[in-house]
Amino acid sequence: MANLSALAQELASGAVQVIDLTSPLHEETPILTLPPEFGQTAKFKLEQISNYDEKGPAWYWNNFHTGEHTGTHFDAPNHWVTGKDLDDVSQVPPSRLIGPAVVLDFVKEAAANPDFLLEVSHIEAWEKEHGAIPKGAWVLFRTGWSKFGDDPVAFANADENGPHTPGLPPECAEYLGTKRDILGLGVETVGIDAGGAFGMSVPFPCHNMLMGNNKYGLTQLRNLDKLPPQGAIVIAAPLKIVGGSGSPCRVLALVSK
Repeated sequence: MANLSALAQELASGAVQVIDLTSPLHEETPILTLPPEFGQTAKFKLEQISNYDEKGPAWYWNNFHTGEHTGTHFDAPNHWVTGKDLDDVSQVPPSRLIGPAVVLDFVKEAAANPDFLLEVSHIEAWEKEHGAIPKGAWVLFRTGWSKFGDDPVAFANADENGPHTPGLPPECAEYLGTKRDILGLGVETVGIDAGGAFGMSVPFPCHNMLMGNNKYGLTQLRNLDKLPPQGAIVIAAPLKIVGGSGSPCRVLALVSK
């Protein structure tokens, strides 16, 4: 109780800052576009119900339409076939929505090569410098890609060969999925897999390995530059959609000033 009281005081005083890692959600928010033969997710759209008018003289409110995996969102295990018998987003234990965060910073590498892939050796080198990834941690892969978050074309970075965005190869995805006891992976890109993940030896390895090992994904994160390599706490709050495979969410980080 004393620790919680101290935390409350530090939040009130500003000694602990709350950093919003969430991208704004609006009609131009980038969405994942699949080949035309597959089903497509809906772009975000507000539909006004009333605005202090004859349809509601004292209140303003809207309906909204979108897919579960739009904007900054949470991937539940049942989102992928490897986790189809595991939790939906409403079943994820609340204790597994909060955890310590580690930030793996590869902005320079991603700027030089948009197809940059995080290897196991990169993680091992990070741990040698900063210590082992804690149990129950969110692993946040910082690439600087959020700078394109308000430009859907640049964010997708696609050509005739498909999108070009950073991510993880199968070996690294398996490593995080099976060799580290983490909550999940957070990225700045449209999804947790690299743009070229469809052509890998294990297609979409992050979805495959993480969802199948009861781990989660967080996407389209921002402000990772405001977090230390370790020491922050991340809170990810998806909507409790019964039967849902994921949800747009507000992702917050607590950081000592």
